[in-house]
Amino acid sequence: MRWHDKIIRYLSLERNVTIASSAVFLLGFGEELWKKFLPKYLEALGASVPVIGLFGTAEDFLDAIYQYPGGWIADRFGRRRAFLVFLALATVGYLIYLLGPSWPYAFVGLAFVMAWQSMASPAIFAVIGDALPPNKRAMGFSVQSILKRVPIVIAPIIGGVIITRRGVVSGVHVGLIVTLAIASVTGLLIRLINVQPAPHFSVNIFGVWRSFQSGLKRLLISDIFIRTCEGMADVLVILYVTNVLHVSTARFGALLAILFTTTLIIYVPTARAADRVGRRPFIIATFCAFALYPWAIIAASNFIGLAIAFIIGGLREIGEPARKAMIVDFATPQLRARTVGLYYLLRSLAITPAAAVGGLLWNLKPQLPFLIAGAFGVAGTFLFLATVREQPAS
Repeated sequence: MRWHDKIIRYLSLERNVTIASSAVFLLGFGEELWKKFLPKYLEALGASVPVIGLFGTAEDFLDAIYQYPGGWIADRFGRRRAFLVFLALATVGYLIYLLGPSWPYAFVGLAFVMAWQSMASPAIFAVIGDALPPNKRAMGFSVQSILKRVPIVIAPIIGGVIITRRGVVSGVHVGLIVTLAIASVTGLLIRLINVQPAPHFSVNIFGVWRSFQSGLKRLLISDIFIRTCEGMADVLVILYVTNVLHVSTARFGALLAILFTTTLIIYVPTARAADRVGRRPFIIATFCAFALYPWAIIAASNFIGLAIAFIIGGLREIGEPARKAMIVDFATPQLRARTVGLYYLLRSLAITPAAAVGGLLWNLKPQLPFLIAGAFGVAGTFLFLATVREQPAS
């Protein structure tokens, strides 16, 4: 066997999974050129700070409610057609961002742009579930996660340089034009997907919920606790590090680099191990890291302590491919995309108040949201330990 064949086999680079993951990488790279700068773009278009906050809330809400429709479309019309529909809707959103003369148009554009980010997610899960056998799914999710996160590290740097040279509005417009060009290439790539999903079952959302095995429901409850932990503290980390510990934004950027580097290093070996020995130990490890991260932040008194905390933050991804694979394992094959969509719809809606609650707790004492968040993480970890067992994969 040639060396590149060994790499393909080791990384579970099945054709359809590779195409879908590459599509995520390409469009993600285009979006990350301007996505982090949207608040400044809205400000330049005349939006106030409360409006910008409302824009973020709208993004979270759309991310929640789009998940299940995305899964339904993927199950009903097939993965390839679904991806093309989501890409077309997102392209309309990019055009509205580009051509809209004032900030209200951005809200209209957001409703279209989120079609790719949120609706496509269940379809990607389903492609990996359809195309890979159970003992390769964690690796498939690992490769997809790496390709999703690499643009987050690289593209904002390029976008920042463009915006620095051309100004906020013109720089974001350049990024949007590049994204539109990338979207056309992505569309050609998606047409190569030829995975054959299981036959479509005509059931409503309540029927999909009834198809949830008890293990999947318990995983969902544990996951809600863990993501409440994340949501309550993560948005406040930069404020705590820079305002309370008085670390510069440049050094905070270095801490983020430590976090992302840790994540990228662990993905492949842990996914390989999860496919060999089972999902559960790695999900427990990732839930423990979620619980420890906010406590490690407030325990740190210097940069070295913060670096250790951010390494723990990076380790939160140690079992993410295994958790995603477990969701697919639990799902009925004929309802795979809808199951994923409903799972994330319920999880996202349940954790929506977390960030607002964290902000209120901050006003009492900056350390308080981190303490409470860690407690939620510990509770979620123990819930998973006590209630969720491995599922024979489908």
